[in-house]
Amino acid sequence: MRADDTPARNSEFVQSLERGLAVIRAFDDEHPELTLSDVARTTGLTRAAARRFLLTLVDLGYVRTDGRLFALRPRVLELGYAYLSSLGLPEVALPHMEALVAQVHESSSLCVLDGADIAYVARVPTRRIMTVAITVGTRFPAYATSMGRVLLAGLTPEALDAHLRDVELTELTPKTITRPDRLRAALSRVRAHGYALVDQELEVGLRSIAVPVHVDGRVVAALNVSMHASRGSSDAARRQLLPLLRETAGAIDADLAATPGAAAQFTSTHWRT
Repeated sequence: MRADDTPARNSEFVQSLERGLAVIRAFDDEHPELTLSDVARTTGLTRAAARRFLLTLVDLGYVRTDGRLFALRPRVLELGYAYLSSLGLPEVALPHMEALVAQVHESSSLCVLDGADIAYVARVPTRRIMTVAITVGTRFPAYATSMGRVLLAGLTPEALDAHLRDVELTELTPKTITRPDRLRAALSRVRAHGYALVDQELEVGLRSIAVPVHVDGRVVAALNVSMHASRGSSDAARRQLLPLLRETAGAIDADLAATPGAAAQFTSTHWRT
């Protein structure tokens, strides 16, 4: 650190770019129009420097002026569009998942359907409650998980028929549903109620509740909260966790709806549900 406590700049730092961005950030909802003096004062630039940056931004189409007042033009949105377009499902969901975990003190995961399995694309753990460590990329059979059932319930009837023809319903615990008719009935309930609760069907001692995440009205992912089965009853999990889980999924839905190009990432085979 230097004597003035500001970080030392590396040799490749472009100060003029920093100053140009500072000029753009001088405008906000409370100050949509600024004079040259206003910009100089807000940014700490000299009037001459502020004038050069402003006129350059005018020439580039990012700022307009009537000769006295300056204001941003819609083209500045292009600067953020590339970032927003690059945001994927995990990046959008993680801040909301972290807030959820801070409230409920249980782990939360986000999955997509990939063939017969669910694939974890984001996870915020609190404590390890499974014998198998879960990380991004972990896969489990969809039929035996709450997130899998949410995703299966979101399939078209034809896609669900094809899925069930291809998958073997293996008994993973004494509670695992292995009959296709019982699984279809469970999926009908998920579709009707908008959530799935799976109690010790994937692993003894593990309970999980999940809700769908949507893009353009389609179920594209599932969000869950998982806990040890000894931590209260299934009914308690519904009462205590389901409202917060739905609220979190709704916030993710809203952010995805506002993210340019979000729907495009779910058109490939890997993401299609």
